[in-house]
Amino acid sequence: MLNRLSQLPSLLNNAQPQISPVSPIGEIYRYSLVGPPNYSVLDLKTLQDWVLQRRFRTVPGVIDVTGWGGRTKTYELQVDFNKLVANKLILPQLLQAISNSNVNVGGNTVDIGSQSAVVRGVGLIRSIASLANTMVASNNGTAVLVKDVATVTVGEEPRLGIAGENDDDDIVQGIVLMRRGEQSSPTIARVEQLVAAINNSTILPPGVRIERIYDRKDLIETTTKTVIENMVVGIVLIVLLQWIFLGDLRSAFIVGATIPFALFFAVGILVLRGESANLLSVGAIDFGLIVDATVIMVEAIFRRLAHTEVLSEREQAAISGHTIIGMKHHAILTAAADVSRSIFFAAAIIIAAFLPLFTLSGAEGNIFGPMARTYAYALAGGLLATFTVTPALSAIILPVHVEETETFLMRWLHRLYMPALARSLAHRRLVLAGGAVLIVATAFAVRFLGLEFLPTLEEGNLWVRATLPPTISLQEGNSYVNEMRKLIASRPEVGTVVSQHGRPDDGTDAAGFFNAEFFAPLKPAKEWPDHEDKDELTASLLKQLQDKFAGVEFNFSQYLQDNVSEAVSGVKGENSIKLYGSDLQALTDTANKIKAQLATVQGITDLAVFTSLGQTTIQIDVDRARAARYGLSPGDINTTIRTAIGGDSAGDLYESGSDRHFPIIVRLAPQYHRSAEAIRNLRIGTQGPNGITQVPLSEVATVKVVSGAAYIYREQQERYLPIKFSVRERDLGSAIQEAQEKVAANVQLPPGSHLEWVGEFGNLQDAIRRLSIVVLISLALIALLI
Repeated sequence: MLNRLSQLPSLLNNAQPQISPVSPIGEIYRYSLVGPPNYSVLDLKTLQDWVLQRRFRTVPGVIDVTGWGGRTKTYELQVDFNKLVANKLILPQLLQAISNSNVNVGGNTVDIGSQSAVVRGVGLIRSIASLANTMVASNNGTAVLVKDVATVTVGEEPRLGIAGENDDDDIVQGIVLMRRGEQSSPTIARVEQLVAAINNSTILPPGVRIERIYDRKDLIETTTKTVIENMVVGIVLIVLLQWIFLGDLRSAFIVGATIPFALFFAVGILVLRGESANLLSVGAIDFGLIVDATVIMVEAIFRRLAHTEVLSEREQAAISGHTIIGMKHHAILTAAADVSRSIFFAAAIIIAAFLPLFTLSGAEGNIFGPMARTYAYALAGGLLATFTVTPALSAIILPVHVEETETFLMRWLHRLYMPALARSLAHRRLVLAGGAVLIVATAFAVRFLGLEFLPTLEEGNLWVRATLPPTISLQEGNSYVNEMRKLIASRPEVGTVVSQHGRPDDGTDAAGFFNAEFFAPLKPAKEWPDHEDKDELTASLLKQLQDKFAGVEFNFSQYLQDNVSEAVSGVKGENSIKLYGSDLQALTDTANKIKAQLATVQGITDLAVFTSLGQTTIQIDVDRARAARYGLSPGDINTTIRTAIGGDSAGDLYESGSDRHFPIIVRLAPQYHRSAEAIRNLRIGTQGPNGITQVPLSEVATVKVVSGAAYIYREQQERYLPIKFSVRERDLGSAIQEAQEKVAANVQLPPGSHLEWVGEFGNLQDAIRRLSIVVLISLALIALLI
């Protein structure tokens, strides 16, 4: 991948592509920056960008901080076009003049006596007054200053996104991202220490503080508690079962001692390899498999000691203690030697059965890989304990001779088992026929067994995505987003709600104003009313949102689950279909037909087609022939359009007394470009033999309002259009298989197009193809070991 990136041709604005060090599960801490009433979101965003981001990035394990919401500060020149014309200037001249007046230079050094002095020419603009008094040109011997043609104000960059929390419609939010491969718990602890240090210091202005919204510590604590409970319950259960069936408490403790030894061995290997213990690696261990070998060893030793000859008191008195101990050790050694070969091959067969898990890749590999490795480490530790710790403990704890006792449970099981065994032997053909029927019935039942890709980890939160009309503006859409957030927050099961509308200013997400996301950490389930479960909460909340916001498409997921799904498929949704082709209109029509078919499949919900067309566009087509008559090139015209309407940077203003600097944006005052008609009347200045000529834009270009592309998705050098969906109250495999059949039968794809099912189902198909080969290899290896 690095080699291919290095071979890419030069990109626009000298952009350099890199592999992201950010993990899809790397968001570990969310906070909001709050201040007193006199603090605007522009002031808070400035503190976020210039104070907090720098400090969080110094925390070991943190790769970046994404700022969400607020207003990004600029210094803006709103140019009065009439004054610009009156002073015989054009926009490029103004832009160039400001840029030339905003530089520092070095003049080498000059010796002053015995000292060497550095020559430095200071010309940076450091205040609004300096900017306003910057000379642009000289008109008949009179200096034309910036303030003569423009109004200089503190402005803001066009907003790309707005964040809100509960009843606050406009907040500044920060998301701390952990470096790929780092461990969550220590990184979160360091972040919390920094937050406490900042809040208790004078780093931030009085009254401004960081407030925690969410961190992953709650999830980690929950999973850690689950792991510990599983370990304790597993050890106690195994000791009790061994005692109940064997009737000897000492041997039960010997078996139970294997579990902590095996776990210690496994955790030691994890630490040495730099891996972390988690719910998927430690919590999923089956303690029964770990102690299988130990149970066999202990029972063999117990049986051998039970069959040793009982010595009378006279015989014991005649034999030395060393001889008696030697006899016990010999019995234990003999018993261990009898079963050691069987134990070793049994453990090897178990490890071979886990071979398919070692070959998984992608999301499934990340989930099952740690479990498979930890299982192998724990089995190796259990095997080591079986051959060393178990005989040693038996030699210390067990006496020279033990008595075999048949417990009440074993007597009861024997009374059931012996008659059943006798009848089975007497009716062999009937028993074999019954077994064959069960095998056939099982094979038939497999056809009705559902398919799921991965188990779902309950994160204790909701991640709700709302897809608004594709051409909606940020301000118009945000009024609906605020209502949605407050509706979600009104549910008694929800602790808090944070909304993210649009995208962050740093370009890490390319979503448009049609996209709104809601993060809702949930209260503990015991505090929920009516004892409903999460599925019922999701269904109820979805109905509320759909009833109130008709036409808006909603998708429900979980925070980490959504991030992983998006990272795997590149589409914001759990599952999706990627419809590839070149004609966007044909793709859109076909995608809507596919959506209609999916809507008829039971279990498929949260359906939505990502919009690619329909963006209202003021399109300016330059007439090259007419432009040439005025000595204008398309580049000259487009440069003026970009500066006059969108604004162009003329450098940065470095504020006095700090290292903060903000762009100086030059653009025409709003009245000159707030409508299509105003844009048609925009003047393009051109230098001619008789001075500057102002040419109306309508003379050299056609300005019209059209419907254009809103969002173009590309992958593998092809355009594609995604159709997203979720599957609830039904297994994933059967739902998508039915959907595939309906799409194939009822939807005709345009020529040159094809579709691909991605997301969880796509990963499931990849895993099945891989396992179909690896499982056969694993079975062959097991057969060889047997």
